[in-house]
Amino acid sequence: MSLYFDNRQAVPLPAGIESRLEEAVEAVLFVCGFSQEYEVSLSFVDEDEIRTLNRDYRKKDAVTDVLSFPAGFTAGPDWPVTPLGDIVLCPVRAKEQAEEIGQSLEKELVYLTIHSVLHLFGYDHMTQSDKDEMRAKEKEALSEVENGKEKENDPF
Repeated sequence: MSLYFDNRQAVPLPAGIESRLEEAVEAVLFVCGFSQEYEVSLSFVDEDEIRTLNRDYRKKDAVTDVLSFPAGFTAGPDWPVTPLGDIVLCPVRAKEQAEEIGQSLEKELVYLTIHSVLHLFGYDHMTQSDKDEMRAKEKEALSEVENGKEKENDPF
């Protein structure tokens, strides 16, 4: 497993967030039945950078919470690692959302990571049936992460 972090913004991130996000990625891989070695990059950016990326790649000139960029190919049998893609998170927007729904920034970042990794696997929410399928996978992965925390005797 390879999860690469790049923090290019100023918002303090919760202590230990890297290991929590690794758990989130692993939970998605588990619920999707993916057992190969993988590579994902996860970048934390400010509002200006995510707005620019959203405008340039999605033609939406607005700040968003997270963007996913799937690698777009499957590694061959001789590849030791499967590159899944890149995730770009905006902690400022994530913090706003967490406050709106009364949860911690850590839990919101875990959820957004799960959501994004599912996008890397091709899940989407453009139709109601696709949204229902994606939400079910999100709940399954969140449950895996929460069960892991219970095993550590550290409530999520």
